[in-house]
Amino acid sequence: MRILIADDHDLLRDMLVAYLGAEGGIETETAPDFRAACEAIVARGPFDLVLLDYKMPGMQGLNSLREAMELAGGQRVAIISGEASREFAERVLEAGAAGFVPKTLPAKSLVNAIKFMAMGEQYAPISFMTAQEDAATNPLAERLTRRELQVLKGLTEGKSNKEIARDLDLTEPTVKLHMKTLYRKLDVSNRTQAAIVARDAGLF
Repeated sequence: MRILIADDHDLLRDMLVAYLGAEGGIETETAPDFRAACEAIVARGPFDLVLLDYKMPGMQGLNSLREAMELAGGQRVAIISGEASREFAERVLEAGAAGFVPKTLPAKSLVNAIKFMAMGEQYAPISFMTAQEDAATNPLAERLTRRELQVLKGLTEGKSNKEIARDLDLTEPTVKLHMKTLYRKLDVSNRTQAAIVARDAGLF
């Protein structure tokens, strides 16, 4: 099974590659933007599944989705997004995509969704707009402050310190301080490990 993951966030790509690699029998390739993804499809496709980040450079909505789907004799293409509405997900599916995957899915569900789509099925989590775990009931969340949880959520979505700082209206040095505290509390040494711990705990 061959999967192409196209996302401009290094952390998210690394995390998905790590999880899919652990499954066995899955080969992964990555691209940082839409053009690079298209070049990979033309040069080394077809893939069993192409996963496109809706917000990465080069993406022009459903037009880019359709373009990728037509490459190399036809591709199964799914959209992954950190911010999208149910209406948008429905439009993605109506356009013929293999599925719509929110970045907020727990790691195990995310991997299962990717495998499901690669095997020829169409996927979208029915309640992704309404079913959100209450972080306060999560054992891991109880060890973190509200601000640390917000920073960790941004981290699991593959955002840089600068992007997290902008989203939370903080300075980058403040975000870095929160990161240091998070690493200590989660007993990890880098961003990828922190994101994996959060995903494994079902926190986001």
